Amino acid sequence: MDSTKEYGLRNVSSHCSISEMDDFDLTKLLDKPKLNIERKRSFDERSLSELYSPGGPSGLDTPASLSGNSYEPHPVVVQAWEALRRSIVFFRDQPVGTIAAYDHASEEVLNYDQVFVRDFVPSALAFLMNGEPDIVKNFLLKTLQLQGWEKRVDRFKLGEGVMPASFKVLHDPVRKTDTIVADFGESAIGRVAPVDSGFWWIILLRAYTKSTGDSSLAESPECQKGMKLILTLCLSEGFDTFPTLLCADGCSMVDRRMGIYGYPIEIQALFFMALRCALAMLKPDAEGKEFMERIVKRLHALSYHMRSYFWLDFQQLNDIYRYKTEQYSHTAVNKFNVIPDSIPDWVFEFMPIRGGYFIGNVSPARMDFRWFALGNCIAILSSLATPEQASAIMDLIEERWEELVGQMPLKICYPAIESHEWRITTGFDPKNTRWSYHNGGSWPVLLWLLTAACIKTGRPQIVRRAIDLAEHRLLKDTWPEYYDGKFGRYIGKQARKYQTWSIAGYLVAKMLLEDPSHLGMISLEEDKQMKQVIKRSSSWTC
Repeated sequence: MDSTKEYGLRNVSSHCSISEMDDFDLTKLLDKPKLNIERKRSFDERSLSELYSPGGPSGLDTPASLSGNSYEPHPVVVQAWEALRRSIVFFRDQPVGTIAAYDHASEEVLNYDQVFVRDFVPSALAFLMNGEPDIVKNFLLKTLQLQGWEKRVDRFKLGEGVMPASFKVLHDPVRKTDTIVADFGESAIGRVAPVDSGFWWIILLRAYTKSTGDSSLAESPECQKGMKLILTLCLSEGFDTFPTLLCADGCSMVDRRMGIYGYPIEIQALFFMALRCALAMLKPDAEGKEFMERIVKRLHALSYHMRSYFWLDFQQLNDIYRYKTEQYSHTAVNKFNVIPDSIPDWVFEFMPIRGGYFIGNVSPARMDFRWFALGNCIAILSSLATPEQASAIMDLIEERWEELVGQMPLKICYPAIESHEWRITTGFDPKNTRWSYHNGGSWPVLLWLLTAACIKTGRPQIVRRAIDLAEHRLLKDTWPEYYDGKFGRYIGKQARKYQTWSIAGYLVAKMLLEDPSHLGMISLEEDKQMKQVIKRSSSWTC
């Protein structure tokens, strides 16, 4: 029997599996003298270490953390590491990732036994921070091999640079062989390719380089080609009049129909961060210089567009409320012809005098005013947000703590859509009912992003409070995927237990808070050349 059929997976019309690709073993290609570079902390990392006084080493239940200290680890930390290690996936006896969930109690496995690119990121960061980079390197190489596969959905061939959403390792105990089967979106809900996978891959490659001080992987011809293939996809010219990326619904963490089609903030923030990471890692040869020039131009246009049109605070909301419509020519103030009556009532109550955020989407005659946590946190980490905007986002979280954090951090988006709007937007999706899953659910994995953003903006007290909330429930509730309810009080109705990125997100948050110098691998400082004069609002000066 075909092993791919047995597991309900297709081999994406690929001509060969990785088990047959001995002649294309990137590990062998990269088996050359490593350029050992001593990791030097940036000014930002040094200042962070001096600014915060950790309460002692983390005391993780691993050799890397237990050597040289006698601190007792937090019991939740010990259990989290044990659970994370149970989720490790091996290919030919080498660790290559972590499965999405290790929930044996669930009747349906679905695709939770696969290694997802986006899901593995917090796991990878946890291993890097704990001095275990091998699994991260193996993951980067294996997904790079998968990128080179021919990818088809029905009779349509996907772009060469598309990274997989996930992959599964199939073990044949009789033949004693391992085979990898990948999903590029043809098996996903809605059959949408994962736009974010390539961006996360580039971001993780930089994190690996920063953490290990070893640039030989990023500088290898294979990784250079992989980055360029991704960049070719997202920098290609078309009919767009905006520097943002046009996307289908369900192309990111919000992988079901939730009305994020167009120019979702999550994709734009990840796009911006991936461009900056790639710019730092591309080799300045003839082809590399051409890509670098294109990146710089796009970054300038993208930062201006996002900071000008996606940003919302009290003053900007008031300005939009007073917009005139049907304006023509270059002098138009209401450039997207947004009708003021389309502003939802909730946003007027939600917006504090101090605070602001990047809204969910901006396109002709449409502004999605919903708050999306991942996009706003990545905007801070990538410095897409100016320092003033980053502080305003933190102000908003503090001012609207009950709405955005509640009893379990962190709301994936706010508010939930319901009633007629829910029926139209989601197509009666029974999983995305109000205050559940992607429709206003609370996701513990977002804790690591909140922690990193809080540390970068000098607000550690915010995340300490959030971690305390999580620690009281996560282990007791056996690490759910998400929580339901307006305040995140209930375990999600379809949430998997022992969800790997819930576990890893907690560990990364703890390690970041205890040693803020780790922030350097996932944070980028502001590029002064991209700084522009933006009219200050009251939320920046109050």
